[in-house]
Amino acid sequence: MSQQKPIEYASATPEVQAIFDDIKATRGVPDVNNFWKFIAQHPPTLARTWDSIKDVMAPGALDPLVKELIYVAVSVTNNCGYCVASHTAAARRAGMTDEMFGELLAVVGMANETNRLAVGYRVPIDAAFE
Repeated sequence: MSQQKPIEYASATPEVQAIFDDIKATRGVPDVNNFWKFIAQHPPTLARTWDSIKDVMAPGALDPLVKELIYVAVSVTNNCGYCVASHTAAARRAGMTDEMFGELLAVVGMANETNRLAVGYRVPIDAAFE
């Protein structure tokens, strides 16, 4: 359990309120989630993280669903339960099905297994892959 307390909108500084307002408007939500409320303890981190996530997760060469699937995969590997939950929900909103989720987890598990084998055996990279 965190010893920190979330920063609620009513008690936030005007700087934090402005970022919260942007998050709510961009995402079309009535309130920001706990992640943002907790990192608001340090407004520069809140601002930097929000600016970065808006940029990285915006539609681009990868569509929003693919980006969310990647986010879920990395979050599973990093054992971040919060990020797994929030980005699984986002991926579902973007169109992820149960079948896609199952395949995603299978790929994550397989990649983690083979990565560890390659690291453990210190397998040299094939010239064809360079």
